[in-house]
Amino acid sequence: MVAMEEPEMQLKGKKVTDKFTESVYVLANEPSVALYRLQEHVRRSLPELAQHKADMQRWEEQSQGAIYTVEYACSAVKNLVDSSVYFRSVEGLLKQAISIRDHMNAAAQGHSPEEPPPPSSA
Repeated sequence: MVAMEEPEMQLKGKKVTDKFTESVYVLANEPSVALYRLQEHVRRSLPELAQHKADMQRWEEQSQGAIYTVEYACSAVKNLVDSSVYFRSVEGLLKQAISIRDHMNAAAQGHSPEEPPPPSSA
């Protein structure tokens, strides 16, 4: 009779362990437990995420400043290139003024230099 009870006991033991395993599984996956685990995860990772956000905002501000500086420098270079016409005009006027000065100096010393060049409208 002991031999007959053993398979029956094993079957009952298996049923009990299966029910226990199912109960533990349900408890472990209950929504409140999931929410608790989620809250713990957020509490642990939030300070690091906040630091990353602050770092990214600081880098964005630095980048915006650098971009503004580069754009301003490009604008200044473009303005210099555009002003080359005026520099050439000033150069022509200076050459003309030097020529007139030389002519006036020669005339003051009594020489007769060649006729000064006519003023150019540069």
